[in-house]
This record gives sequence, structure tokens and C-alpha cells, in this order.
Amino acid sequence: VGHMQEEEMARLVGMEEKIHERLIGQDEAVRAISRSIRRAYAGVKNPRRPVGSFMFLGPTGVGKTELSKTLAQFLFGDEDALIRVDMSEYMERFSVSRLTGAPPGYVGYEEAGELTEKVRRRPYSVILFDEIEKAHRDVFNILLQVMEDGILTDSQGRRIDFRNAVLIMTSNVGSEMIANRGTLGFSDQEIDSEESYQGMKDRVTGEVHKVFRPEFLNRLDDLIVFHQLTRKQVRQIADLMLSELKKRLDEEHSISLTLDK
Repeated sequence: VGHMQEEEMARLVGMEEKIHERLIGQDEAVRAISRSIRRAYAGVKNPRRPVGSFMFLGPTGVGKTELSKTLAQFLFGDEDALIRVDMSEYMERFSVSRLTGAPPGYVGYEEAGELTEKVRRRPYSVILFDEIEKAHRDVFNILLQVMEDGILTDSQGRRIDFRNAVLIMTSNVGSEMIANRGTLGFSDQEIDSEESYQGMKDRVTGEVHKVFRPEFLNRLDDLIVFHQLTRKQVRQIADLMLSELKKRLDEEHSISLTLDK
């Protein structure tokens, strides 16, 4: 057991490098996630809470979802360990109960909760709450309980354990502020300067505190604002995707693809 723990900690030490094999850029986001995950696995975190609770902020198309997928692959060995919840489906109050299942006496009582059932079947997972700002305010009461206690009771009375899960909320709050600087999500400058990034981070963070309740934000382990992508990073992403396409065509269809630069 001790040897296994040593191997696991050694793997976590190289977490940033492993994630960057799939994710281009976003060094600060990767470092923040990696630090928090290492603390959790070292036993520093509150054992009653999930492994980590994060909010990813920034322009559309900069890698928020891709980092979530990569994290699921790294931690649990499978991209299918990512449970994705589209919060635009929970904008109305009547839809919120679908997360845990309808209460007794209501239509759909026999059906399992859309969130609780997935976590019950796969407790070791990364749970992605996409576009969290669109969710009805009652959803945040559920999330507060999960982030504080690590347990959620479904409509069947079963206690669902979230303590081995990583919670990630993505949001586009504040992205309209960045649109004035050029194409949303992509930097027209070759170098996304630290001054430019810090200015964006301050504006977006300020907007977040206007939209979300303090008790919700205070339970997050980190609030991470993503950089805009530079032209160089866009080219690197294109190269990575083309390499994956070339490999897939060769393995699945025995088709050889030659790329000219």
C-alpha cells in the first residue's frame, strides 16, 4: 500500500506536465488545479468535502471544458469519468428537482435523479456544471450542501457521496468585457501580457461577485480566469487536433494522411 501511495504522489508531482500533453497554454489554471489536487490527495483537505471545487471563467473557446476532460482522464483514467451537466436545462424552478429526483407524490418519482444517479454509479468523477450562471437560484442551495458536506440525499432517501469527486463550474460571466478587445476568446497579440491578463482577471472577478452569492463563492477552492489564446497557441492546438485525426484515420480506417505545413 505504501508503495502504491508513493507511486501516486510521484504521478501527481508531474501532473502539470501530463495535462499539458493535451492542453495548450493556460499555465495558471493548470498550476492552480494541480496544487489543489495534490493537497487533497496528501490529506490536507477537509475529508467531508469533495476533492476540489472550482469555477472556470473566461472567454468562450479557451479550454475550460478541455481541461475538465483532461483532468478526468488524468485522475480516473477515463474521459467517461466526466459527468457533464448543462445548467441551461435547470433555469426554471420546476426543473431543479430533476437533479435529485422528484419528491414523493410528484410525476417522475420513480425515476432517479439526473445528477445523483450518475454520481452514485460513478463516485470517482469530475462533475462539470456548464454555464452555471444560467441555473435557477435553487440549484445553488443544492451545490452549497454538496460543497460543504460532500453528501446529497436523493428522492429515494439514498445518501450520495460526492467526497471523491471534483466539482467544476464554468461560466461566461464577464466575457462581454473581453469582446471589445477583439475576437472573443482569441488574443490578437502574439503575447498575452501579464498586465493585460491581470486587467481581464480583475474585471471578470469583479463581475462574478455581482452575479453569485458570497456564501457560494466562499466555498470554492479557487476561482480561475483563463487567458485569451495567442495566435501561436491556436496554431499549436490545430497541430494537435490534426495529429489526433491522422492517428485515428490510420488506426480505424487504415488511411494515411499527409499534412503540408
